[in-house]
Amino acid sequence: MALSREVPNLKKHGVRLYFPGNRSQLSARVVQGLEAAEADTAGNNRLALNVCFNYGGRWDVVQAARRLAQIGREITEQSLSEATALSHVGDPDLLIRTGGELRISNFLLWQSAYTELYFTDCLWPDFDAAELDKALTDFSGRQRRFGQTAEQSAAGEPLDAAEQRHA
Repeated sequence: MALSREVPNLKKHGVRLYFPGNRSQLSARVVQGLEAAEADTAGNNRLALNVCFNYGGRWDVVQAARRLAQIGREITEQSLSEATALSHVGDPDLLIRTGGELRISNFLLWQSAYTELYFTDCLWPDFDAAELDKALTDFSGRQRRFGQTAEQSAAGEPLDAAEQRHA
């Protein structure tokens, strides 16, 4: 498996691998390879590399709710957030959608509640440093309000507890 050849180099550089996604249709051999790569890099903390395949936001919310129900834990915003497949990383500040599509296509539905969206006609293979600079320049001009109105944000009103987690 190509993954097993890459793991030593990732481990050497402090990269921790995660493979969020639905593994139920994968062969036992592939699942074992993913689990071995995650275990081999579990002690690394320099960079988290999430390889999302067969991942969907709806799947993530459903599996999180099922996990909480199975252990008898109350389903709250916080517990659901903690049970998602990407609970180990913070919510994204910026989501860049390439290729001229104006939708997020079932990607990070839960995590994107307060994410700024950037859409570009540039196709992914052509998305280079200059395109990233355009996206970051656009992002830097935005006012992050996390659910508040412009007036509330300008007045310095405190965010409620749920919004503070995303700030």
